[in-house]
Amino acid sequence: MSSNGRILVVDDDLSVRQFLTIMLERAGYTVKAAASARDALRFVERHEFDLVITDLKMPDIDGMELLKRVKQESPTTEVIMITAYGTTDTAVEAMKKGAYDYVIKPFKIDELQLIVEKAIKQQAMAAENQLLREQLKERDHYQNIIGSSVAMQQIFMLIDKVKDNRINVLITGESGTGKELVARAIHFSGVRANHPFVGINCSAIPESLIESELFGHKKGAFTGAVANKKGLFEAANSGTLFLDEIGELPPSTQVKLLRAIQERKIKAVGGLDEVEVDARIIAATNRDLDHEVAEGRFREDLFWRLNVIPLQMPPLRDRREDIPSLLNHFISKYATEYGVSEPKVSEDTLNILLDHEYPGNVRELENLVERCVALAAGAIITPLLLPPNLQEAALGASGLGRHSGITFPEENTSLDDVLADVETRLLTEALRRTQGRKKDAAVLLGISFRSLRYRLSKLQITSLDENSQQ
Repeated sequence: MSSNGRILVVDDDLSVRQFLTIMLERAGYTVKAAASARDALRFVERHEFDLVITDLKMPDIDGMELLKRVKQESPTTEVIMITAYGTTDTAVEAMKKGAYDYVIKPFKIDELQLIVEKAIKQQAMAAENQLLREQLKERDHYQNIIGSSVAMQQIFMLIDKVKDNRINVLITGESGTGKELVARAIHFSGVRANHPFVGINCSAIPESLIESELFGHKKGAFTGAVANKKGLFEAANSGTLFLDEIGELPPSTQVKLLRAIQERKIKAVGGLDEVEVDARIIAATNRDLDHEVAEGRFREDLFWRLNVIPLQMPPLRDRREDIPSLLNHFISKYATEYGVSEPKVSEDTLNILLDHEYPGNVRELENLVERCVALAAGAIITPLLLPPNLQEAALGASGLGRHSGITFPEENTSLDDVLADVETRLLTEALRRTQGRKKDAAVLLGISFRSLRYRLSKLQITSLDENSQQ
């Protein structure tokens, strides 16, 4: 018979242990028996159990203490207490400490079997919910880091290696590569996930205030200090302190940061007492800190304290294979945000986006997609929806760029005439690509059908198929 669950029976009475073991095994459960709470705890440390059935009164360690320790070791394991000395107070205490139920001897076999069955089902549901929470948590904190490229897989491997350690991490890379996302992933996927993640942009705080922000201050420490204030180090205690743009930190503050990292103690501005803190440090910068150290603008000893685990974020141009996945992610995100259906990306648009250099990296791509989703309104993202800096590439992709003879107009040429000529070419090309289907041409150009008809009429353009209205 296949096992319906794993149960540990704990009782110092041999006859009770044997009776419960036989009864439960006949019901299809896998059963282990322990003569004392100490033996039971050794079993729990080495094996997984869905349910523990324990006597309340036992020598040395009683059932109530065993209940507490089982819950500490395995929170999803259910516990049923059995005793011949039942009182309302002990039953309430047991339930408060996490017992599933409390059974008084002598008990009816069918009643105990029903309680066991319900407890096993409860445990299975709790374990499933725990797994779902872990999966959701993992997805939540990795969902914005998209990439199947070799470069990104190496980043994911590093995250997995350092997430459960206190070790300091220095994330470097160009602006927009996702340094803060990685810092959050390290924190929220690791053992400190249930503690604070506190971030500060070192370049956004005036030099006169940065020390107070990091270490706090006492009332009256300086003009404007009207009350005691806790610093970010204290706020991040037991969690993670993320120091973004660490390369912008003033030299005077670098000294105090170094000491705080070394000693794991801080002193508030204007304060006398030191406070112990346990904050993991993750720093990030888009500067070349090696160069900053060589130039004397960044302390070498602080650099080595921060750079225990270096993590270099690749620019988007070096992982172009991730662009389609990023596109799909951002399209879904902003279509949901704007309440529109997800638009498709035309082949020409995709080629342009794949060829772009992205000086702003992933952040630039996300902004591009947000703009296009808002303008496309659920239709097709065509090259004409791209920002002005990509319009030349868009014209080239449409066969209407430099190679199609569009050049800067000669002197005294009417701009309106030039624009009308470009519009005529685009409309004609759209009709050609859609075999004269005006509705499809409107979608291709990212305009309404009514707007297309108006423009065709204004420019006196004849459709390739006069009878087509589809």
